[in-house]
Amino acid sequence: MTLLFAPQHKAAPVRVAGGSGPRRFTVRAGEGLEVITVDGGQAGVLAAPEGVLRAVVPQQPAPQGAEGESLYALFTADEQAGAGCRFDVLADGEIVLDLPAEDMMPDQSNAPGAYDLHFTPAPEGPERLPEPLAPIVQDVRVPAATAVCYRVRKGDYIQIIDVAGRQCSDFLAFDAQALAQGQEYGLDATATRTVQGHALPVPGLHGRFLDSRLQPLVEVVQDTVGRHDAFLLACTAKYYDDTGYPGHANCSDNFNAVLQGEGLTPRSGWPAINFFFNTQVQECGAITSAEPWSRPGDYVLLRALTDLVCASSSCADDVTEANGWQPTDIHVRIYDRDSAISSGVAHRMTPQAPAIMTRQSGFHSDLAAQGAQFVEYKGFWLPARFEGYGAVAEYWACRTRACVMDLSALRKFEITGPDAQALLQLAATRDILKLAVGQVVYTALCYPHGGMLDDATVFRLAPQAFRLVCGDEYCGEWLRALAVEHGLHAFVRPSTDQLHNISVQGPQSRAILAPLIWTPPTQPDIAALKWFRFTIGRVGGPSGVPVLVSRTGYTGELGYEIWCHPRHAHAVWEAVWAAGQPEGMVPLGLDALDWLRIEAGLAFAAYEFCSETDPFEAGIGFAVPASKTDDFIGSQALAQRRQAPRRKLVGLESLSNEHLAHGDAVYDGRARVGSITSACLSPVLGKSIALARVDTAVAESGRMLEIGQLDGLQKRIPVKVTSFPAYDPDKSRVRS
Repeated sequence: MTLLFAPQHKAAPVRVAGGSGPRRFTVRAGEGLEVITVDGGQAGVLAAPEGVLRAVVPQQPAPQGAEGESLYALFTADEQAGAGCRFDVLADGEIVLDLPAEDMMPDQSNAPGAYDLHFTPAPEGPERLPEPLAPIVQDVRVPAATAVCYRVRKGDYIQIIDVAGRQCSDFLAFDAQALAQGQEYGLDATATRTVQGHALPVPGLHGRFLDSRLQPLVEVVQDTVGRHDAFLLACTAKYYDDTGYPGHANCSDNFNAVLQGEGLTPRSGWPAINFFFNTQVQECGAITSAEPWSRPGDYVLLRALTDLVCASSSCADDVTEANGWQPTDIHVRIYDRDSAISSGVAHRMTPQAPAIMTRQSGFHSDLAAQGAQFVEYKGFWLPARFEGYGAVAEYWACRTRACVMDLSALRKFEITGPDAQALLQLAATRDILKLAVGQVVYTALCYPHGGMLDDATVFRLAPQAFRLVCGDEYCGEWLRALAVEHGLHAFVRPSTDQLHNISVQGPQSRAILAPLIWTPPTQPDIAALKWFRFTIGRVGGPSGVPVLVSRTGYTGELGYEIWCHPRHAHAVWEAVWAAGQPEGMVPLGLDALDWLRIEAGLAFAAYEFCSETDPFEAGIGFAVPASKTDDFIGSQALAQRRQAPRRKLVGLESLSNEHLAHGDAVYDGRARVGSITSACLSPVLGKSIALARVDTAVAESGRMLEIGQLDGLQKRIPVKVTSFPAYDPDKSRVRS
């Protein structure tokens, strides 16, 4: 039997991090509770009033708690990831979960773990809504296939929640003050897409939705789904008439009914933000739709930019997949304008994982003080550029003096246990057996077919303690699965939120850090630290802030990375910034960093490599040494690809000032032979350069090719194949 549509999503779990303090949850009689240890190695305690919980699997010990309280010990420090226990909820009450853990210091590997709590609703009980983001001012329930009208003050937050998952909710908003004067100014599709520069604007970070006067009415603050429609019409009577369902309930008529009391003129079709409506625009311009991506409890959070009259619907469509074939309720919460709610979008490592909102690094306030213009990058707010400097000035500071940047968004994992080395030897393309304590190595992580999962650096902190630093959060899940599959006793604990890092790069970086970083006699000092080595020390003397300093970077210049706990980030920043000012240090954002890494020929995920690209095609074949004889994931496929490569990453240079971009096609005459992976106008070289993946038949240095733009024929830009890096090809500066 073939399923024509996916089964209803389960409610997303609630994640509780170790060391975050006690968390309280309300439970209702008849519910089920399952607690999963996400990372393993994290003990916890669950407290509940007597008679509220009953342990099901496994039977939990019940140490003595306070009078009238039951305590349940959850897991142990030796527990493997994925272990779980279940409870039945016998009575309404409040439970408390605590995962005690100490902060992880940079030279340690004892990262706290996390638990996921899965609540199963009672068979006849109400659905479990997500935890409130702040004290609730107003609750609005929108029953299935209906609409509700409500008012919101300027500055208040509007949370639109998909209660059961896969349910479209159309949203209308009108300027309340204008409406009181008999003027209708509501969300306007043309105004919004013109100002935002999108053919079909979609809710997104910092997205604002305007009326016909070009006045913003609402902005998007948080979004846990990322797939919506704006602005097609809310469904109409004509739609159902034309598809053979005359008289079917529809959102436009439902809106007309609830907006009558506000003096709004009825319409046959209302332009709306269609939250959770999964539409796509094909290259030909046709619009298609599919099942919504939203899970139970997913939401969009808006902020009112003026006093509003709002209306929300639960879409009535039960004849297509638009609502998972069965309309369900929508719930709206209003929060006070003084609530402290951060902006962000949700990231999920796997479809079943909880949504993690965009977060700030420990250096955020210091970067903001320097005029950082933040963008969302892999779940963190990172600076794209700095007001008062700009990408060009930031770039030149790195090439000629020194710069400092926030790289805290890198994902870190602590790999420990008796089989830690064996696990990494199996996972990495590099020979981990040759990695000494205190050394760092750059490696690829590959799938069995040879395509790349990610690139990473591996630090060896002790004989069986490693730190893997990469870009993809999924690497941790992948490593755990490898350990289970091969029967290896190794723990893989995420330490991203325990270890934030700044990078100090540029010719003066050593002079800045050498007097600043104190190291004990057993560790090399900054002056003696070799390339791809690390040392353990303190900022500010023997009693200062503990840090780990590695001689690594992503710029092609001499440079270092400083790793510390987030609560020490401000002190580290202040010390580094003060020490760097006499040397002309400036802050550096992602825009300038991209130019630096392209000049240095450094690979970037989703540009130089992906799961369809092997390390040789990504230009990092050196990370797959032929001398490694032990089998590793992808080794057989890579051995074949090494012997018969079809594509090669090359450098390109153009004497034209024409803009080259990622994805531009590379031609040899009329034949397309590759595509650009990354490109920039190099400030230091004074010409346009690019990295491109091309057929090996045209990859020889000095060969002339063309970049095809417009339709690939009308505009051709001549380029010459070169080796890379384009800047400092022998890496004398970074090795200096």
